Amino acid sequence: MSLAGLQGPRGGDGCIESRLILLFIFAIVCVEIEEKGRAAIKLVSLRLAPIPSGFWSGFGFSSMILQLTTTATILVLLSFDLVDSSAYDKIVSHSRIRAKNEGPNVCALQHVMGTKKKYFSTCKSWYNKSICGKKAVILYECCPGYMQLDGMRGCPAVSPIDNVYGTLDLVHAKITQQYVDQSNLKPQMVGAGSYTMFAPSDDAWEELDPTSKSAMVSRGNTELYNALHYHMVNKRLLTKDLKNDLRIESMYEKQGLHVNHYSNGVVTVNCARIIHGNQVATNGVVHVVDRVIRVVSQTIQDVIQTNEDLASLREIAGNVGLQDQLSEPGHYTLFAPTNKAFEKLDKNVRDRLMGDNTVLEALLKYHLLNSVQCSEAILAGSVYETLEGSNIEIGCDGESLTVNGIKMVFKKDIVTSNGVIHLIDQVLLPDSSKEVMELIGESQMMFSDVVSELGLSEAMQQETEYTLLAPLNGAFSEDIMLMDQRLLRTILENHILKLKVSLGNLYNGQLLETLGGKLLRVFIYRTAVCIENACMVRGSREGSNGALHVMRSLVQLPDSNLYQLLLKDGRFKIFLSLMESAGLTDLLKKEGSYTLFAPLDVAFGALTKADIALLKRDINALRAILLYHFSNGIFINGGLERGVNNSIHVNSLEVPDFDRMATNGVVHVVKNLLYPQDLPVGREDLLILLKRLIRYIELKFVSGYTYNEIPLGFISPETLVEKIVVEPIKVTRVIEGQPAVTKVTRVVEAQPSVTKVTRVIEGKPSVTKVTRVIETHSASSDDEIDGDVKRIMGEGGPGITTITRVINPEARVVESEPKVTTLTRVIKKEPRITESTPGETTLTRVINPEPHIIEGPDFSKILSFKDNPELFESETEKITRIIKEGRSQKRAALRRPLGTRRKVRLVRHPSKNTQ
Repeated sequence: MSLAGLQGPRGGDGCIESRLILLFIFAIVCVEIEEKGRAAIKLVSLRLAPIPSGFWSGFGFSSMILQLTTTATILVLLSFDLVDSSAYDKIVSHSRIRAKNEGPNVCALQHVMGTKKKYFSTCKSWYNKSICGKKAVILYECCPGYMQLDGMRGCPAVSPIDNVYGTLDLVHAKITQQYVDQSNLKPQMVGAGSYTMFAPSDDAWEELDPTSKSAMVSRGNTELYNALHYHMVNKRLLTKDLKNDLRIESMYEKQGLHVNHYSNGVVTVNCARIIHGNQVATNGVVHVVDRVIRVVSQTIQDVIQTNEDLASLREIAGNVGLQDQLSEPGHYTLFAPTNKAFEKLDKNVRDRLMGDNTVLEALLKYHLLNSVQCSEAILAGSVYETLEGSNIEIGCDGESLTVNGIKMVFKKDIVTSNGVIHLIDQVLLPDSSKEVMELIGESQMMFSDVVSELGLSEAMQQETEYTLLAPLNGAFSEDIMLMDQRLLRTILENHILKLKVSLGNLYNGQLLETLGGKLLRVFIYRTAVCIENACMVRGSREGSNGALHVMRSLVQLPDSNLYQLLLKDGRFKIFLSLMESAGLTDLLKKEGSYTLFAPLDVAFGALTKADIALLKRDINALRAILLYHFSNGIFINGGLERGVNNSIHVNSLEVPDFDRMATNGVVHVVKNLLYPQDLPVGREDLLILLKRLIRYIELKFVSGYTYNEIPLGFISPETLVEKIVVEPIKVTRVIEGQPAVTKVTRVVEAQPSVTKVTRVIEGKPSVTKVTRVIETHSASSDDEIDGDVKRIMGEGGPGITTITRVINPEARVVESEPKVTTLTRVIKKEPRITESTPGETTLTRVINPEPHIIEGPDFSKILSFKDNPELFESETEKITRIIKEGRSQKRAALRRPLGTRRKVRLVRHPSKNTQ
């Protein structure tokens, strides 16, 4: 089995599940069982010599018993690694698997070129073949707890077990063993007990600064004794027992040791890394560490108070009241800027920071992590959340730590009782302490430069909150840059919002007011957030006085609806003609949110007039085809799942031109007529025509199939009529006698209309008023209206009668005989009322949306009346009789053949009494 075949599911920082590791190791054990068994017996023979060479054979050990015994022994030893194993144990097991071809119990380690550092590597480092950006070579060594035997492959023998003192020599910690002798600590380390020894390697002692080493060694045995006692714990602790953030008491006055166990397998004690762990002894266990451990007594706050290089940081901590937090127990990492780091800041920035304690608190918390990150645990870049709430990336470059990719840590691993401090020579500025203009990155510098040149930066002062929609540099093409500056300023004003709007505050359908006073629409999709046609790039940022959203393109503010956009473009004449024939033009003008896939004229090929007439012949079919090009909702290209070359497709057809914004939607241009694939065609002539236009799908043919009628109820009446005043119908007569008013109201569903008819009758004035609200119906023609008016006016004496109708769209006057009758169309939001002299009767109608003929008062649904009931009865009988007689006298003259329409000659006839 090859190593490549072992790359299974990942968990934590390991490459293979623990169960798979167990199975694989068990397979190795079974294959090499005899070799391991014999090696174990040889080892025991060596440790128990002198024993006759035939001693073991005298017991009659068969090969099978030998294999079973060896298997049991190996599995027990492996249990130390696999039962309740830690990250350290797992990565050692992975290293063993990587080196399986070198023999049993061999581990693969990465040695960093130019240093003495070796690591049981993570997968990431293994495949990159580097650690902290430096090239690493592979070394093969015996895994912890095993050793080589002459003439045998790998490391088949278990390391001999000795006391803690003797084990120091076994793990090559000879200088530590020497200092144990010198400090008179040996009797304790060879005696009874159960200890854990964190033994500095020989390299660790050599790298210790001479001053510290001299102070420890030359001052007598007491100092050395105390120092070594601080490396010891009075109980046995394997790596699986060394949990993250664990504090254990050392044997030196119970001073604390601080353990961190990282997911990448690194284990540190006071930031000293365990480089060889779990070397079991008869009276404990030894872990070799890469540095001499110093006694820890100060908190982070104590270090800030006593270190003069941190005077500026000390002042900030005092101003914002964080001293208590930094002195309390916890697990923190502080990237502490020195005094020189603050001096590097621009004076204006420094003054602004020092004048705002809220900003200062955010600044300090941005330098704090709520976890301990020792330098030896950082093998590659990782992102960590700060106490301020933002993220920073901590990495390494050779021997140096990096923060956000910059080498700024010049002193690391100052261990305290509540964390670790790394000194840095630059101040980390979080977004929350910056003004919005300071958030602009290199990819948006064109926007920043143009805004400054046009004087728009003056509107973005520190005390003003605003939001920038900053397009990427590529959005500023040569044509944009050559544009008139006044027009360019207007465009960029619409990229500045008047309020601070963070990414989390945006919602679909939201309207955002710009500096130019315009409103921008927000569209939220599953994978994108768009404002008008421009969609955001990931990485919105919030500053102290606003927010920054990076946009992929310039924001296009629409200035026309869908109809106006298509008409102005000029490439959609046939589509607009078909929309008009289908009665759908008002849909293009209607307020709303639509996505239209508009076919160009070329999509209809070389259609003849007969072809177009054929398309228009069946209005239901035409509407079905045209409405298939519409979709409710606005869908921007940037908000859709992207295909090849960032283009969009509809029904597998490429959309060559998209995101043409309108006030009521968006237009995507297509070169083909679209057709619902599941909708059959029922006529041969239409099928032939559609096949010429639609070639990307196979049209279905069902003989005799008819398209369903599509009502146009989705088009609001407001798009068909400018505005109609809703008033009841009023009928007024002037009659001789004392004035009396009678009111009759009839309520019917739908919006009422008002029509006003005026009659002049001789005699003294006496007023009777009848009012009703009726359901509107359409007349078949204007001629019928003219005829019905004449029927209504059939009775009465000479005089001038004026009829005023509120109708859309133009004025119309009809001559009459022998009286003068004026019919006027008024296109107004309010009806025009005719003024008249006493002796006039007025009938008023509002037609919504088409005219309705009134043949007389209908008293079948009287809801209420008042004043004089007797007068009401007598007068209504007269009105009914007048209407009936007038209709019967004029019916024959007005009757015409069915299906014909009379033409009415329109003449302007001014009336003195008509306004």
